[in-house]
Amino acid sequence: MDRVPVPRDLKDFSRFFSDAGHRVYLVGGAVRDHFLGKRAGDWDVATDARPEQVMAIFPRVIPTGIEHGTVTIPFRGRAIECTTFRVESDYTDGRRPDSVRYEATIEEDLSRRDFTMNAIAVSLPDGAVIDPYGGRTDVKLRVIRAVGDPRTRFAEDGLRPLRAIRFSALPGFAIDTDTLSAIRPSLGVTERVAPERVREELVKLLSSPEPLTAFRYMEETGLMELILPELSACRGVEQKGRHRHDVLDHLLLTCSACPREVTELMLAGLLHDIGKPAVRATGDDGVITFHGHEIASAKIARSVMTRLKFPNRTIARVVHLVEQHMFHYESSWTDAAVRRFVVRVGVDEIEPLFALRAADSFAISGVRGEPHGIDELRRRISGILEARHAFSLGDLAVNGTDLAGIGITPGPTTGIVLRELLSAVLDDPELNDKDRLLDIALAFVRDRGLAN
Repeated sequence: MDRVPVPRDLKDFSRFFSDAGHRVYLVGGAVRDHFLGKRAGDWDVATDARPEQVMAIFPRVIPTGIEHGTVTIPFRGRAIECTTFRVESDYTDGRRPDSVRYEATIEEDLSRRDFTMNAIAVSLPDGAVIDPYGGRTDVKLRVIRAVGDPRTRFAEDGLRPLRAIRFSALPGFAIDTDTLSAIRPSLGVTERVAPERVREELVKLLSSPEPLTAFRYMEETGLMELILPELSACRGVEQKGRHRHDVLDHLLLTCSACPREVTELMLAGLLHDIGKPAVRATGDDGVITFHGHEIASAKIARSVMTRLKFPNRTIARVVHLVEQHMFHYESSWTDAAVRRFVVRVGVDEIEPLFALRAADSFAISGVRGEPHGIDELRRRISGILEARHAFSLGDLAVNGTDLAGIGITPGPTTGIVLRELLSAVLDDPELNDKDRLLDIALAFVRDRGLAN
């Protein structure tokens, strides 16, 4: 029987089970990663011990999914997910089994898993490999193949088609023909999956090495139209000028060119032009335009991300990047214009916006690197930031109390006046002096007829 090396910590962990008379196996991604030649991240195990028995073995156990036989065991700085061998039956909600039976073997447990590459187990602590479905061969061939009948597997859990798509974003992987063909007939089951779970798979896909492959599969199988219909609607929307691709391919290329480590940036790349179909127009001269598409795209991006239950902070950041991506810098910009750009974009979002612009430019031209003028703009911004100019109301030399001291009654008028003062200081930083600002405030209130 084939064996694989078992880390010392995992051997020590497994002895808690064997000393209590139970069997335990390493399963899931760690086993797959071993056969891919990658260092395993998280450890997941399967055991014949029931959840209550596991909780009696270890001093601390977190009941993360105890209703389905899953608990999490903190062990030497790791959080090891432990699931009892089980056989499941009926999936009326398309996601979770209606009933779970624990009297099972490791072979029966593996038979309920999604893909052959995830249906390999390693006996602990001896490292013996249990591979009833040829998962090691499929890993070697980089094939994503369902365990047994793919339609049955997908009918059990509507998230599995999305997992197949997500795994296709690993380097060199492709989905088996029969497994791929079973995705479209299973869309009705996937439709019932909670938005939060769809979001999790999408985020994992975006951070994968080859998201373009996964998105191609999404479109081919109908998953894109089901989950991201706004994105699917961009297919066939042609663009003129320097653009080489329709809007959908442009979005996919932009997304794939964004840094993988910043999910918000990849989402902005995926959605930055998604409003183009809504504003597309053809002039009398035959020229196609997309006026205001960044505003339409930001609105649609917010709608898509809200539907998928993204955190509000993530939504706000992505929408902001989409709204701002159409800036056109020229050397003729005044310093005041650069300062206003910094205020509008926000200091922390300048480099992400530049990265989005670089990815957008690559998707248009096929040439890597920052577009012309970005480095100059970066240097000018750096100089302005070093000068410590005022960029927010809090940077002004006056505040609401100072305005009240000259008779400007606290209330809405205060905000109006402070914003006017900030605008003046952005034009001329030398004005950020208390006496000068108070003079400007009085003149502004008088000229506008605002009540004191």
